[in-house]
Amino acid sequence: MNIRETIMAFSQSEKIKSGLIWVSNVIESAGRLPEPQKQGAEKVIKAIVGMVLQEIGLARKLAGAETWDEIERHIDQGIVMINSGVAMESVVHFTQALSKVTNIGQRSMTYLKKQGLL
Repeated sequence: MNIRETIMAFSQSEKIKSGLIWVSNVIESAGRLPEPQKQGAEKVIKAIVGMVLQEIGLARKLAGAETWDEIERHIDQGIVMINSGVAMESVVHFTQALSKVTNIGQRSMTYLKKQGLL
């Protein structure tokens, strides 16, 4: 990985981590809502997940493959859980994706520190 790709991986990982944290928080909050409002919350969740997936696509193009495909698979599994009516169960998949994204960010930051850029 070159410096440009590493910077892009670091930047994208931070955006994607934020999105995944938002998704998990909205899912947990939605679990406490009355049924009619849960449907609206699920639409918001799906919209945020869609944005996260777009950022992953951008990361793949700008920063190389890394493990973005694996992260996308975890997110896809989370979406399946939401669509199946068990949104609370999807948090585990988003947490697994978050862990993988955090690893990319950590590796990128370590490399950039060694290069004296952070």
